[in-house]
Amino acid sequence: MATLFAMESQQGMNFPRPLTEEYKPVRLADFVGLANQRKILGGFLAKPYPVAMLFSGEPGTGKTSMAYAVARELNATVWHVGSQECRVDRLAEIVTHCHYIPQAGLHGFHVVIVDEADVMSDAAQKYLLSKLDGTEPCASTIWLFTCNSPERLEKRFQSRCTIKLEFNSYGAGDAIADLLARIWNTKAPSSAAPNFKRMACGNVRESLQRLETELLAI
Repeated sequence: MATLFAMESQQGMNFPRPLTEEYKPVRLADFVGLANQRKILGGFLAKPYPVAMLFSGEPGTGKTSMAYAVARELNATVWHVGSQECRVDRLAEIVTHCHYIPQAGLHGFHVVIVDEADVMSDAAQKYLLSKLDGTEPCASTIWLFTCNSPERLEKRFQSRCTIKLEFNSYGAGDAIADLLARIWNTKAPSSAAPNFKRMACGNVRESLQRLETELLAI
């Protein structure tokens, strides 16, 4: 009973969250850098249509967060497929839902986010080929695939992805440093500030992790 009481007590407490979660962007306008990607996706959101997109880039550059932001802007029904569950049976289940379950949101879209698509099985890639072109398309469905590198994806699969965006943080150092400074001024306004430009490594996630370590040392 003591253990149960402790669990119930903790559920009512507001624990701190990692900075990477607390400051995770939820709308396109919230992202640091990625100006070209935001411009392209903003144009798409103005007139959305069923399509497959491929987001490639190093970990921590905002691929999955951007995919969720697109879904959120559309107020869509979201299906997430992790790297270890991208199998034909799981994909077939989602396809069935996309065909027969009413869609949510103003535009009525399903958004299927497939993370680390470059490690999906060959069978899964082949299954998706007909779903991403005009052979057996899923009505009102937007497919968003993320990967570190598209090299492991078949050329046929890549050709089905109409919109391909490469994610990186090149040129975003000053913007990341400004974000770190704003967070520091919120979290530790009376403490001596570190060198934010040196801390801003170009990867937003890693930069926030560095800042969090610095804050813990105060």
